[in-house]
Amino acid sequence: MSHPVLFKWKHFQPEIILLNVRWYCRYALSYRDLEEMMAERGLSVDHSTINRWVLQYAPELDKRCRPHLRPTNDSWKVDETYVNVKGAWKYLYRAVDSRGQTLDFMLSAKRDSKAAKRFFKKVLTAQHTQTPRVINVDQNAAYPPAVDELKQEDILSEDAELRPTQDLNNLIEQDHRRIKRLIKPGLGFGSFHKARRTLKGYEAMAMIRKGQIQTVDRDNVTGQISFIHKIFGIAA
Repeated sequence: MSHPVLFKWKHFQPEIILLNVRWYCRYALSYRDLEEMMAERGLSVDHSTINRWVLQYAPELDKRCRPHLRPTNDSWKVDETYVNVKGAWKYLYRAVDSRGQTLDFMLSAKRDSKAAKRFFKKVLTAQHTQTPRVINVDQNAAYPPAVDELKQEDILSEDAELRPTQDLNNLIEQDHRRIKRLIKPGLGFGSFHKARRTLKGYEAMAMIRKGQIQTVDRDNVTGQISFIHKIFGIAA
């Protein structure tokens, strides 16, 4: 169907809405950039409207693509990076496998053992992940107690090895740099709520671009667009 319930009462066609959400979450563009790009195509869309679209549909993109993700392997690399939220630093946790495939991510107000434990639990319950054989981390002192508690609670296997290392594989550092590039045009986030919802769109688009969707290859850009339309119920 051409107008799914999710787009009911919207002034613009679903295809236009998803185009803006997809471009914002994929490329280093500001909302005003997109406003001008739409104007070039004869569409008058205020940048604040595009902002609302991203906040509404970016989390939906993350939720709807997850059932279609390829399984990841049992070698984890976990790290966190700083994200500016309303002038204060927050922490974006991320885990990838040995091939660089995203396991999961989480925005946290704190960088401590409770946050690390909460993140590990999130990764462990993701539909496309498996119990880790090894978890590579940096020297952050919060990770060992978090892993110990998860093992004591039988949430994490006793056989899982926590391996602190000075140099994490640059696969996860590449993901951090990608996030920084996307955030830069907007000069950070105005609230934790907006940051969390927008980051879900960034990370969902990254998983799609990496080729993590079961039926769509990494280099198949048109297939990725068709996939997004399909999970939102838009006819090709």
